[in-house]
Amino acid sequence: MDEAYRDSLSRRLRAVHHLYREACATMSLAQVNAVAAPTTLPIAFSLVHQLLIEDVSRALCGGPAPLCVPATLEPLGLEIPDHGKERSVEEMMAQRIGDYDAFRELQATVFVATEDYVAAVALTALDEVLVAAPYPERLATTFSALVGAERGITRSDALECWIYQHALRHLGEIEHARSLVGLGGMTR
Repeated sequence: MDEAYRDSLSRRLRAVHHLYREACATMSLAQVNAVAAPTTLPIAFSLVHQLLIEDVSRALCGGPAPLCVPATLEPLGLEIPDHGKERSVEEMMAQRIGDYDAFRELQATVFVATEDYVAAVALTALDEVLVAAPYPERLATTFSALVGAERGITRSDALECWIYQHALRHLGEIEHARSLVGLGGMTR
């Protein structure tokens, strides 16, 4: 890996984080917690899920320890203080954010921690395999396993898949859900 790759990834992360901050600044708590239709998850789910997954993924990639621990999640008033990855859609339909300002503050802190880590990670570390193939059953059918293939999931693969591309995927959900609560998309 070279500096140009790390710079590109850093810029892409800052850009997607900017879109999340902009989305959050232009939604009310009522819109974030709204359920537009049965089995349509509230925006709160996508926001909380993305944040908690990014936070733990950064640590799994060798970055700072997770910031989203019980003591920092409690003030947010989350209905479900969990990323929901192992839960059903029916369960996660109940996800709500109680204190939106506190959520946005924690979101900003997590985003800065991720951006700082990616900007400082050693270039040689980006090519290190974090998860060797064959993958554990829980990981074997994921996008990151497809990307890693037989080589294994490298730190750069993990940062791209678990943080950047994951954030983009959920930003798309948020953009669609914004239309369901009367708002527009985030990109032009």
